[in-house]
Amino acid sequence: MNKKKWLSTPYLVWMIAFTIIPLLLIGYYGFTGRDGSFTIENITAIFSPAHSKALLKSLYLSLLCTIVCLILAYPVALILKNKNVGQGGFVIMIFILPMWMNFLLRTYAWLNLLDDGGIIERFCESIGISYTSIIGTDIAIILGMVYNFLPFMILPLFNVLTKMDQHVINAASDLGANAFQTFTKVVLPLSLPGIVSGVTMVFVPSLTTFVISDLLGARKVMLIGNIIEQEFSIADNRHLGSGLSLVLMIFILASMALIHRYDKNGEGSSL
Repeated sequence: MNKKKWLSTPYLVWMIAFTIIPLLLIGYYGFTGRDGSFTIENITAIFSPAHSKALLKSLYLSLLCTIVCLILAYPVALILKNKNVGQGGFVIMIFILPMWMNFLLRTYAWLNLLDDGGIIERFCESIGISYTSIIGTDIAIILGMVYNFLPFMILPLFNVLTKMDQHVINAASDLGANAFQTFTKVVLPLSLPGIVSGVTMVFVPSLTTFVISDLLGARKVMLIGNIIEQEFSIADNRHLGSGLSLVLMIFILASMALIHRYDKNGEGSSL
């Protein structure tokens, strides 16, 4: 038994070095000023007009992205489940494959598609249709978010749907429930852990992203992630950047609490 405990040592070292220590540093910088004195100004800075506007904008776009991903992902997961596609099937691999590509490259691909002189504009010109670039708008950012985070919604839903007992669904039909009643009274409630897991896995990264809004937003749309990134990289104010990051951690902790409440068995968290 003691030997098995030693096997976890590399994992503990990794967690301490790359998770716990960075979090402690963020906490230290977030509650101190440039002179090292204790302050909560870095936290309350979120209520300034520029920061609160960016936070509300981030919440709006991340919620919209999450809703769109859920609307698109649920039918796909149901189709894959009804087609008896195995977890190692080719179709599932298609959804996982884009995740193997670098996140930045995937976003640049959308930039080449949507920008002036891009592939879409050239195609529209070839068929005589006018095209106006949407780069620098909320629509472009939502497209980039949905494309990058949609697999994180599909996979938990597919995972929980494939674990669903088909006999329960058949019993609902045998008892006289039609397709809509079976879905709303049986399938949807049983798939709640996958929905909660998928919503969390999409909402959190879309709330904190800055690369997508930088490229597809053309720096015209400022999200809270962009402000934090600029505080670290441009303003060299790690204290304010850490304070704003701590505010975002509240949403992350709330998401973790939501998963713990509705997905205690981890049914929707992995394949």
